[in-house]
Amino acid sequence: MNQLDLLKINVNDHTEKKNGLTYLSWAWAWAEVLKADPTANFRVETFPQGDVTLPYMSMGDSHMVWVTVTIFGKPVTCQLPVLDYRNKCIPKPTAFDINTTIMRCLTKAIAFHGLGLYIYAGEDLPEQDEKAPEKAEAKPAVPETSPEEDASAQLFHDSVLEYMGICENDKGLRSYWKANQATIDRLKVTHPALYEGIVAEFKKTAANFKEKAE
Repeated sequence: MNQLDLLKINVNDHTEKKNGLTYLSWAWAWAEVLKADPTANFRVETFPQGDVTLPYMSMGDSHMVWVTVTIFGKPVTCQLPVLDYRNKCIPKPTAFDINTTIMRCLTKAIAFHGLGLYIYAGEDLPEQDEKAPEKAEAKPAVPETSPEEDASAQLFHDSVLEYMGICENDKGLRSYWKANQATIDRLKVTHPALYEGIVAEFKKTAANFKEKAE
């Protein structure tokens, strides 16, 4: 099994909806990952804050967790803000809030590898499902980038826009941009349309913060 096979797995029976959003069971997702690659592993990134090391990064009143998932020897890191049920940042998250976000970030990082990715793209069925053969046949025989790279780029783009939508100040916005500068710059070469979308949203968000400050 490889990453293309993960893209084809139908996860619909293992999801639940909350407040209009679809969530995949992290336990089931990780079990499927281990079936595909018994050597797979994940790591929750930690950050020094004062005298302690915490499993999240603080940016003002916003907090982000980072999870790195390695499947088939390929590490992918995903970020996710700590949000409440209204998708608003939690200024003082509890241990439960952090743990919940870490598990959601884990499933999102797994999606970077292909499993359940179609959920984040707003689709009902995975790629190459037998109900949609025409779409599969329409793909170019030799794409400039692989399906995994395209999927990862799209998910990263969506994650950045998601954070910009809930970012609360210009300092946090620029700190987030700096932390992801290398990946954003790489999009400029590999996926220019996604790069332009991120730049446009950054300029729009920065302009809104400037207007509010004035």
